[in-house]
Amino acid sequence: MAISFSHLFTRDEANALLLTLNPLVEEMMRSRARLLELQPALEPVLQKMIGNGGSRATGELLTVFERLRAALRAIEATGVLVKDMQTGLVDFPSRRGDEIVFLCWRHGEAAVSHWHDLESGF
Repeated sequence: MAISFSHLFTRDEANALLLTLNPLVEEMMRSRARLLELQPALEPVLQKMIGNGGSRATGELLTVFERLRAALRAIEATGVLVKDMQTGLVDFPSRRGDEIVFLCWRHGEAAVSHWHDLESGF
């Protein structure tokens, strides 16, 4: 089965996109971390929602979910694939010779400098 991507990035294109991706990946990581912090309060909030009582935590939970969803959509719209929300690891579909590969970047790295084949990981 052939896998196709809307765009294959060169390393220069991937590095140029980091200025756009960095704040999106930061928002994704922040939102994920906040959702994990809110997780212990999630069950009582859901119980109140079921009973239609609502709460302030419900509003924050929905806001954080929406921030995470927006960041993920914006990242995916660039053609980049999110691999790990905790560490901010993303893959850029690319070509190396005749082979389709992933260029990979982790939040905090200065540049895209690693790659792996489609079956391997970072």
